[in-house]
Amino acid sequence: MIDFGFDKIALIGAVALIVIGPEKLPKVARTVGHFMGKAQRYVAEVKAEVNRSIELDELKKMRSTFEDAARNVESTIHSEISQTKTDLQTTWDGHTADLPPDSGQHDGWQPPPPQYKHPKKNWRVKRSATPRWYKQRQSVRTHAQSGAARVARFRPPRSSA
Repeated sequence: MIDFGFDKIALIGAVALIVIGPEKLPKVARTVGHFMGKAQRYVAEVKAEVNRSIELDELKKMRSTFEDAARNVESTIHSEISQTKTDLQTTWDGHTADLPPDSGQHDGWQPPPPQYKHPKKNWRVKRSATPRWYKQRQSVRTHAQSGAARVARFRPPRSSA
């Protein structure tokens, strides 16, 4: 912005004091300061916007170079794959030509797909994550019993007296 030295500011202040008067000078100075702050913020926003647009342009250029490099890699890979495929096909054709015609080799023959094999698990049996030996050691009940069955199970034997 404009470069003001101390002597220029003092001269402007003296002229403002004479022209505006001592009563209105603080209000005018506050208003001028307010507008100067707004102007500085506006200039800072414009600078930031210019910097963002420059960075955006640089990012777009970088993106385009990366996309070009990716396309080049992709085309190279596709060409190498097609070259390898043709080499394998010529090698395969050369070896299959040496086989006798009655060897069972047919064009387009594919082995049958694998058949589904059942895992032979009984899915109705409930399996828990806690092992049975741990439950037995901790005396955890694993079977539900009625109250009468439990009493009959743990009733002491009768003495024949």
